Amino acid sequence: MPGDMPAAVLFDMDGTLVDSEKLWDRSLVDTLGWLGGGPLRDEARRETVGGNLDFSVRTLLREAGVEATPTRVADTAAHLVARTEELFLRGLPWRPGARELLVAIHGAGVPAALVTNTGRRLTDLALRTIGTGWFAATVCGDEVAHGKPAPDVYLRAAELLGVAPGDCLAVEDSPTGAAAAEAAGAVVLVVPCEVPVPDGPLRTRRDTLAGLGVDGLARLFTDVRAPSAGPAR
Repeated sequence: MPGDMPAAVLFDMDGTLVDSEKLWDRSLVDTLGWLGGGPLRDEARRETVGGNLDFSVRTLLREAGVEATPTRVADTAAHLVARTEELFLRGLPWRPGARELLVAIHGAGVPAALVTNTGRRLTDLALRTIGTGWFAATVCGDEVAHGKPAPDVYLRAAELLGVAPGDCLAVEDSPTGAAAAEAAGAVVLVVPCEVPVPDGPLRTRRDTLAGLGVDGLARLFTDVRAPSAGPAR
């Protein structure tokens, strides 16, 4: 028998619903070159996965050996966003199974929210590919006091949906995002994309969203909430 459905499903965007991390790779490398640095070290790139704009910008400035003055931070952020915007406008490829899961959840009447560290400007561009109709709420990293790994975006999404964070299932691909969702008290389905994600007390994992229907989602949620029920399948 299927488990209990979560009150809402809260989706990360980059690397979870759409394969945009590879586009971020390009814009980060381009911006680092614009700063006079490069190449982008693998370790530095991993640091930025799931992070917010300010963190990514400061990482690039550090890698380029450029002082992070307010003017430099603002100019670099503007360049990074503009370059990423160009790439997003060409369209974003879906992650395997992501669109099908959104369709299934929508059909089952389970509310969904988009919860991302990406700013509103770029998120709205991405929603041209993803579609706004799947989500009862969207929360972006520049709309809360603290982005992921702080829980603010997840707490805000639950508030907008009128549900308790602990009754929600979050879908994440990065250590930063998983930490944020877990800190909010949500059960976390980890589907890694670019970097490994450690285990955690409220986490379960899958290699892909492909083939995961509503019943499978309910079982994963129930298995984490009631560990005695046995490991998730």
